[in-house]
Amino acid sequence: MQFRSLLAGSAMLALLAGCAAGPTEQREEAGVSGSQVNYKGTLPCRNCDGIDLDVNLVGEETSAPEARTFTLDATYRNHPQTPPDENYAGNWEVLTGTPSDPDATVYELTPDGDGQIYYFMRIDARTLELIDPERRRFENGEMLQLRRQ
Repeated sequence: MQFRSLLAGSAMLALLAGCAAGPTEQREEAGVSGSQVNYKGTLPCRNCDGIDLDVNLVGEETSAPEARTFTLDATYRNHPQTPPDENYAGNWEVLTGTPSDPDATVYELTPDGDGQIYYFMRIDARTLELIDPERRRFENGEMLQLRRQ
């Protein structure tokens, strides 16, 4: 629950800051490939040194929906209230298009039980960027990017 508040705050901070399967090579270029892909990054945090995010996607874009699962782990760096790490698991979907790019690939991560749905746009074969539920990018979106490990 607290992660959602901080995530929304981080997104707002990024917005305000902006105001001021074939061969392996081919599959990697196509996006999520193989049976497991891990992305990591640190999101901005208003009350701490950052939120370390670790997203693990299991399955392929072409897999059956029930075969595409994920885990998302969030850890707060030097937060004054030392909140516990947050861990989510569920299924992910592949969506096509954003308001600014009809060909964009977006991954929709839906946690089991309680939890917010997360949207990540594929920037390239190694980078995902957190976007809003309307599938719009935030200004200074590079602050919200995760890199493939």
